Amino acid sequence: MATVLIYAEHKDGKIKKATHELLAEAARSGAEPVAFIAGQGVEGLAKDLGAMGAKRVIVAAGDAVKFYSNEAYGKLFVDAVKSVNPAIILMSSSAQGKDLAPRVAAMLGVGLASDCTKVKIEGDKLKCSRPIYAGKALADVEFTGPAPQFATVRANALSIGPVQDGASPAVTSLPLDTGALKTAVKDVVRGASAKLDVTEANIVVSGGRAMKNSENFALLEKLSAIQHLAGMRTSKVIVAINKDPEAPIFQLADYGIVGDLFEVVPLLTEEFKKVLGEH
Repeated sequence: MATVLIYAEHKDGKIKKATHELLAEAARSGAEPVAFIAGQGVEGLAKDLGAMGAKRVIVAAGDAVKFYSNEAYGKLFVDAVKSVNPAIILMSSSAQGKDLAPRVAAMLGVGLASDCTKVKIEGDKLKCSRPIYAGKALADVEFTGPAPQFATVRANALSIGPVQDGASPAVTSLPLDTGALKTAVKDVVRGASAKLDVTEANIVVSGGRAMKNSENFALLEKLSAIQHLAGMRTSKVIVAINKDPEAPIFQLADYGIVGDLFEVVPLLTEEFKKVLGEH
């Protein structure tokens, strides 16, 4: 059985959905999912990680890791890798993952498949697909270098599994030698915006140059609000609207509507209102 080490991200005392996706994928493959988590007061999250599929959890807690630092977190995660000796490492392709993964890969001397949209674990082998050329093509990636095989995965690219109540993973504490660090983050000031990170959104409604000006995006805001109320949390459906029947977006979409968005979007909004009103 291959061991898959997953870097667990958390925010406001909760495990991020992207981490749950990675744990679920590792569990579905028949591998042994092991989670690493760092931060102040994260000991209680080990049980949550167990419920999401982790068989073991490595915890690095304390004041020294209260705030994220790629130097401190990178050193701790590399120590976890050396302790676990996994065949595969998975991280979310989040802002933190994009910052940390290249550093860790360099410290370990291994390759990295970044920003993957598909992953498949077969035994102790990892196969990935990642977009290239601004998303116009997908590259299939296989690892030929030394283990561990390392990939970052986009949020919402994988499905989550059922939460297992009462699961109790084995927990190991990992100390940090702060004397060896050259940097320290003393404080983090958050911006005033309360908007959701687009990588964590369940539904994304987007518009291109056909919107003509910023005022017209109000049409999409109304549509996205209606869609959010529908509670379509597991939806993987793409609906495209374009006046050009040969537009490339239709090759990717599940449903395509050929027409003017200024006519189609208001009609869609009204129809969603009717459907929601019936339920």
